[in-house]
Amino acid sequence: MHNSPNSAQPFDLFIIGGGVNGCGIARDAAGRGLSVGLAEMNDLASATSSASTKMFHGGLRYLEYFEINLVRHALKEREVLLRAMPHISWPMRFVLPYHRDMRFEGETPTSKILNVVMPWMRGRRPAWLIRLGLFMYDNLGGRSLLPATRTLKLRNTAEGAPLEARFEHAFEYSDCWIEDSRLVVLNARDAQDRGAQIMTQTKVISAARVGDLWEVQTEGPYGLQTHHARILVNAGGPWVGDIIQTKVRVNSTEGVRLVRGSHIVTKGLYDHDKCYFFQGSDGRIIFAIPYETDFTLIGTTDAEHDDPSKAPECTPEERDYLIQFANQYFESNISADDVVWTYSGVRPLYDDGATSATAATRDYVLKVDDAGAPILNIFGGKITTYRVLAEDAMDKLLPYIPTLEPKWTAGVALPGGDFPVAEVGTRIAALLSEYPFLTEKWAKRLFRAYGTHAQIVLGDAKTAEDLGQEFGATLTEAEVRYLMTYEYATTSDDVIWRRSKLGLRMDNAQIAALDVFMRGVKEAS
Repeated sequence: MHNSPNSAQPFDLFIIGGGVNGCGIARDAAGRGLSVGLAEMNDLASATSSASTKMFHGGLRYLEYFEINLVRHALKEREVLLRAMPHISWPMRFVLPYHRDMRFEGETPTSKILNVVMPWMRGRRPAWLIRLGLFMYDNLGGRSLLPATRTLKLRNTAEGAPLEARFEHAFEYSDCWIEDSRLVVLNARDAQDRGAQIMTQTKVISAARVGDLWEVQTEGPYGLQTHHARILVNAGGPWVGDIIQTKVRVNSTEGVRLVRGSHIVTKGLYDHDKCYFFQGSDGRIIFAIPYETDFTLIGTTDAEHDDPSKAPECTPEERDYLIQFANQYFESNISADDVVWTYSGVRPLYDDGATSATAATRDYVLKVDDAGAPILNIFGGKITTYRVLAEDAMDKLLPYIPTLEPKWTAGVALPGGDFPVAEVGTRIAALLSEYPFLTEKWAKRLFRAYGTHAQIVLGDAKTAEDLGQEFGATLTEAEVRYLMTYEYATTSDDVIWRRSKLGLRMDNAQIAALDVFMRGVKEAS
């Protein structure tokens, strides 16, 4: 689904980077009537935006850093996003087991204050402080869809069953799950439906100011191309600094701090649908989350990552750290043999000079350089605030586009998400009724991926055979063709690791057959 770019007319906005921020800005700008081009050197969401912990959340632990505004904005945004994408996002309850030995991460402002006023606590997190944090979490951003915090007794309950017996009490609060890379693709798709040109596998070679425009050289499926734009947006994520220094060559005193977050996926460790929020003896926290029906996702780490060109990988040390952390809580210990997959992403945090990766701000910073045609550089950000980041980006650009139409994205559904949050179950049942050859798991997977567009994937099929070649794990030719036509997929990795997580269920022979099929489709087109 490449648009062959038309280079004759200058774009109002040319965006470098096809992660969540770039695609979110493309959608927002295109919906305000601007002409938009976006270049992504790989697949959409191929870096940071597909390697998150998969949550729309306020960031409970950021309260200890007094990042009240960041948390408030994120909490307000959770339900806005949930309503716009109820197929790829859904509410989740988080269980926070409490034990008196829980400790702060030593560098938090809260821990420093408590060490002075309550030195006898020796860095421990008191229960009253967690209750206060959860009270703020419930009330800072307003809630109407998500239930409030409650206290749980863990003895003889489903929530307590997988945990060591020493955990007798827990707090339970609400946040939301998000299919992160699908979020990016659907923003790109909506941007294109509104007129944007989305160019994947297209690398920006250079960009320079020529007169009152940017001249951007790209290399991609259509060879070398020259584009012109009134404004350039650098949404390069981990590469934002590299783009400033080597592609556009403008001066900037701002920088990013690259922090690697690694995750492990194990066989399912428990059989309920709630997540666990675990606090470690080192003061850090990790999550254990039900994942893809049969698995458990555990993460994340915070480690410095020096070079954006070096692909992040979960190191054996990080894997073992997460295993040991989880084993402090789970009654049945896990080992490296239980790990079925790992992934790692680099978070491009704004460099605020914090002493540790954990303490570095998760808020974003937007900077315009207008010594000539304007460029907007984006530092930091988190997946929960991508939509408000896009709105703030457009506000920053307002002086250069005085005719800009007003904000519009709050409450506007992404493709396939045009139904109420409460109707997910009835919609899946209706899909099963319309296509009785589907199994319940298959129907749920399709609806959770495509929402109301699942019918477009399935078309007028009366049997599973009508969907063409079957690659394994319910992936069919019809779905692959849909992903290639409407969702920019060009390789098997795009399909089985970013548009879905079917790679967890497919073997090498099935993936090889998928590769052969996709190459054939590309050659035929």
